[in-house]
Amino acid sequence: MPDTPVLTTDRLVLRGHEAFDHEALHGVWSDREVTRHITGSPSTEAESWGRLLKYAGHWRLAGYGFWAVEHRQTGRYLGEVGLADHRRGLGPAFDGKPEAGWILAPHAQGHGYAREAMRAVLDWADGVLGAPVTVCVVSAAHPVSIRLAQDIGYRAFGATEKAGQEVRLFERPRGRE
Repeated sequence: MPDTPVLTTDRLVLRGHEAFDHEALHGVWSDREVTRHITGSPSTEAESWGRLLKYAGHWRLAGYGFWAVEHRQTGRYLGEVGLADHRRGLGPAFDGKPEAGWILAPHAQGHGYAREAMRAVLDWADGVLGAPVTVCVVSAAHPVSIRLAQDIGYRAFGATEKAGQEVRLFERPRGRE
């Protein structure tokens, strides 16, 4: 099983998830406002546990995955960022490519942490994965995440519907920002 590499930025530590992250992870994924544009509804405790297990399995099976994001000075759990293979069935321009994603706790939003963390993830991916393209899917009703996707080098190439809401499909060629 590949170990999740630890990435650091000026303010953050990105590390592999551990079982003790479950409570904080569930706190993020059970927040109705946080999940509104992602899944459309808060996660149950069991769904959050399944997500934590999925994160660990991604690293083992795909060689990449999601990181837990901590504040470097305080160690406080802020959320998670990373890349996944969700097999969404969105077509050949999307499926089979590492899919970027990010979610932060309400207390961590609006501080630039997602941008900082995702830049570290994409730098890692550019240097280690060698995938020519990464993708992401963002709710059309979430301008903050759309702006973040664009700020870190993603460009829209399509739209579709997911969980009853319009979403935009983005791609980022390796090395682009």
